[in-house]
Amino acid sequence: MRRALFAFFVVAATPACASDLSVGLDEVQTVTFAKPVSTVYVGNPAIADINMIDSRHAFILGKGYGSTNIVALNPQGTQISNTRVNVYSSADQASTVVLNRGAARITYNCTSNHCDAAPQPGDGKDAFEAGNGQINTHQDVAKKAATSQ
Repeated sequence: MRRALFAFFVVAATPACASDLSVGLDEVQTVTFAKPVSTVYVGNPAIADINMIDSRHAFILGKGYGSTNIVALNPQGTQISNTRVNVYSSADQASTVVLNRGAARITYNCTSNHCDAAPQPGDGKDAFEAGNGQINTHQDVAKKAATSQ
């Protein structure tokens, strides 16, 4: 009985739950928080974005290939959720592959079908700038299309 009560209090006192979420590039997925949320933070807004629907539901948008996290806080500032977000280009699960060519490094986000460049800090200058340039152009075109309507 003591073990059961101890386990209950340990679980009840844990401020956050960690989970994984996979989202396709330019796709949205809904997420439901266990408790009401007042503040959310995105680790890398170039990879994913979040829009709150109400205090317990949000849309996650995949903006660029790679992984980041989203942290949600309650009104008292206590962490409610820490969700890892993986953005990929197809319905398959994605994984990160790092290719080292001498001193130059290139990071890819891979599925069972193919790999897409996912620029990360520490990648070689040419690969990083080329990948980020393409992602920025892609986002600019999407923004222009959304504002022209």
